[in-house]
Amino acid sequence: MSIHTPERLRSARFAVSAAFFANGMMIGHWAPKIPVMVERLGISEGMLGRMIILLGVGALISLIAGAWMVTRLGSVRVVRWTSLFLVPSLVLITITPTVVTTALAMLWLGAFLGAMDNAMNANGVGVETALGKPVMSSYHGFWSLGGVFGGLTGGAMITYFGEMGHALIVTIMALAVVLWAWPRYLPDAASFTQASSDGTQPAKFKGLPRHPGIYILGIVTLLGFAPEGTVIDWSALYLKDELGAPLIISGYAVAAFSATMAAMRFSGDSLRGIFGDRMTFIVSAAVSAVGLALAGYATTVVSVCIGFMIAGIGMANVVPILFSTAGRFDGLSPAVGIAVITVFGYAGLLFIPAFVGIIAEHYSIGLVFLLWGGIVGAVAVSGFVLPQISGKKQSGDPVATTSTSA
Repeated sequence: MSIHTPERLRSARFAVSAAFFANGMMIGHWAPKIPVMVERLGISEGMLGRMIILLGVGALISLIAGAWMVTRLGSVRVVRWTSLFLVPSLVLITITPTVVTTALAMLWLGAFLGAMDNAMNANGVGVETALGKPVMSSYHGFWSLGGVFGGLTGGAMITYFGEMGHALIVTIMALAVVLWAWPRYLPDAASFTQASSDGTQPAKFKGLPRHPGIYILGIVTLLGFAPEGTVIDWSALYLKDELGAPLIISGYAVAAFSATMAAMRFSGDSLRGIFGDRMTFIVSAAVSAVGLALAGYATTVVSVCIGFMIAGIGMANVVPILFSTAGRFDGLSPAVGIAVITVFGYAGLLFIPAFVGIIAEHYSIGLVFLLWGGIVGAVAVSGFVLPQISGKKQSGDPVATTSTSA
């Protein structure tokens, strides 16, 4: 048993941030790869949508399995190994020659994105608790920075180095980040894998929680993640096919969205401290709704990217607030609470966007973003009544904590 020094906590916070960056970077580089993959396989938007379903299915299955593993093995072991298996995903997608094998490689990508997501958020909640102040938004800020990096450089890498060259470069970079973070994670506190009801017995993943409030948070998280997933999976095709943008800038929509999202997430913890989670959530969702509607209504590449920038400003702190709330949900261990809303979140991020292809084939991708603007507006209104979101300022001083090794 040991006391965590400020230096140790700072190192652990950087490790979690690195994990979020690596996860976001993989998704950021996945976005500009999609138009090339579609052309290589000769598939339609509808077929792409059906393939994306497998990516979402892999994530959903792994999120449940990830929660089971985290409650038994601890978040550190799970985040280490899932991040390592995530690293070669783009290479696997690149070398697969048929629709079926590519879909299976996408299943692999989704599975390790999901399992890693649960574990890194769970470990992040532990570090946030040890620090005694809100830092979850900054973690998600590093995830967005990974998306910015992928969106800005992915198209250029594919253009100059080819699809395989791009995949290999990203793999090497992701591996370097994963190995750097490997020894720096904070061991889970003894209470992390204990049920909050008695504080003595290890938590057991006995099935779905019964409290309806966590599912209400889950549905809102789904609606918060789905527009983000639609931007990731469809914005490059939106710019290239509907607005005539060249491949080299097709990832700029994701980059614009992720850039403002990252900037706001790094300031989000301060905003939460000043205004409280509830007001920050309501205003953020409302701003995001305006940006998504603009992106769907606009007719030029520049105006669409401006719309996504506004959407990113608003969307930045919606999800971190929901994760923090789930990690502190009464009657649930952090791993289980996070697992529930992460399942819903990944359904929105990776599963719901699969159905965009159906609308795109009959109408347009722009209409989808316009519709999301209206839905996220409703999410903003829901913030007035969501359970267990704190309306108080988030504050606290760093504290020393004790823990056992994972």
